[in-house]
Amino acid sequence: MTAQLSNLLGVVHRSLNNSSPRPERSKIGQFFTPPAIARFMASLFEQHKSDVRIMDPGAGAGVLFAACVETLLAASERPRSITVVAYENDHRVLAHLKDTVDRCASMCKEAGVSFQASIRPEDFVPAAIAQIEEGFFAAEGERYTHTILNPPYMKINSQSATRRLLDRAGIEVSNLYAAFVWLAARMLEPEGELVAITPRSFCNGPYFKRFRLHLMEMMSLQHIHVFESRKKVFGDDEVLQENVIYHAVREGTKREYVSVSTSEGMVFEESTSQMVPYEHVDIPGDRDAFIHLVLDYADNRVIARMAAFTKSLDRLGLNVSTGPVVDFRARKYLRPLPQNGTAPLIYPLHFSHGFIDWPDESCKKANAITVSAKSRHLLLQTGYYVLTKRFTAKEEARRVVAAMYDPERIPTALVGFENHLNYFHAAGHGMELDLAKGLTVYLNSSLFDQYFRLFSGHTQVNATDLRKMRYPVREQLLTLGAYVADRLPDQETLDAILKKECESDG
Repeated sequence: MTAQLSNLLGVVHRSLNNSSPRPERSKIGQFFTPPAIARFMASLFEQHKSDVRIMDPGAGAGVLFAACVETLLAASERPRSITVVAYENDHRVLAHLKDTVDRCASMCKEAGVSFQASIRPEDFVPAAIAQIEEGFFAAEGERYTHTILNPPYMKINSQSATRRLLDRAGIEVSNLYAAFVWLAARMLEPEGELVAITPRSFCNGPYFKRFRLHLMEMMSLQHIHVFESRKKVFGDDEVLQENVIYHAVREGTKREYVSVSTSEGMVFEESTSQMVPYEHVDIPGDRDAFIHLVLDYADNRVIARMAAFTKSLDRLGLNVSTGPVVDFRARKYLRPLPQNGTAPLIYPLHFSHGFIDWPDESCKKANAITVSAKSRHLLLQTGYYVLTKRFTAKEEARRVVAAMYDPERIPTALVGFENHLNYFHAAGHGMELDLAKGLTVYLNSSLFDQYFRLFSGHTQVNATDLRKMRYPVREQLLTLGAYVADRLPDQETLDAILKKECESDG
């Protein structure tokens, strides 16, 4: 019985991908869910209810809710009734959606399970907000026991009607997928369950802070699944986002552990999983509610080791900012090589063994920026600064790469840092030499890099995320700095130094 539905979903998925132009789908953030992922997502639901109400916002062809029906009918204890509410405003797929509903109805009839379905060809966001604004005393029929969704991935235009609606509802998000999840969670009944597949970008950073705070307050995480490969989930659509699947319960008591699993692609039978302490995923007292994706014992060990470091940057008298020189906007001030009236312009390409090697006459980028009244605001007084690259490839060995700017090597009064860099500073000025060296050692350590990756799925290293990290005390950083001469130690030596001088015995 369920094999018939699985075969149908496979055919529908391929048909939709072939018939609906990829550029058109991308324009509206639409990526159809492969049946294998749909079945895995449906398998995460835990509660057995007699009367099941399933909502699928942005249902597409209905692959997700159909996988839920398939799973429920295959259970040893089937529900008495299943109701499906499917939102989909892309009229090109409504015929496929109707076919899926009809097949589900036929299967439920054969199994002796009452089935009802409502296809709502409207925009989910205004429809959901209208229901939520009715308050907690809204009709019982508009609350759901199960919500499953693959929401659209699309930035919300600040001038759009959608943005105005969300603002009035107090929902501050930068991407449509977060709005869908937020609204879907609020439409669950108490102890209702949600399973979603979205980019993991919401796990950290300032843009999703309010979303995380509300989500983690409303919901209790039960399971997180991480895909190791970005290319094997929505390969047909060339999606390069790192995606995660998560299962959470509305107003559920926080569990002691969260199940975290990982797979390279869609072969879920070969996935690995572990139970992670809840406080390692959602750290108590974290005002930003970062979500840490702890995948194995090694990640747990990283969290335990980082507990030795208790300082924030501001407690150290330091801050980190993004390089102010946006080269394409400052093009008229740029010069290929230094000359009279210019200051050094530092790019990531100038990094060399933990220091800045400048100028680079072989590069195609500018090496200098003219000093004038109009460009002065882009420049800093020379001093000891620590720089990190803002962008690295996911496949690179390190996500965080740091180098020290040494004014003794580049004798000049002013310096410019290009926008592809972050720079650590002391109230806009340089810091003392050994502190800069020690910070460079710490930032380049494997421990720092591994901890950073636990909550950041971006290939971008944001200044906000660097401020969020834990740092050694000042005396420890100064001790680390004493190990640096004219170049940074190799990785193995650097990691051994950190372990010896800074980490607790625990």
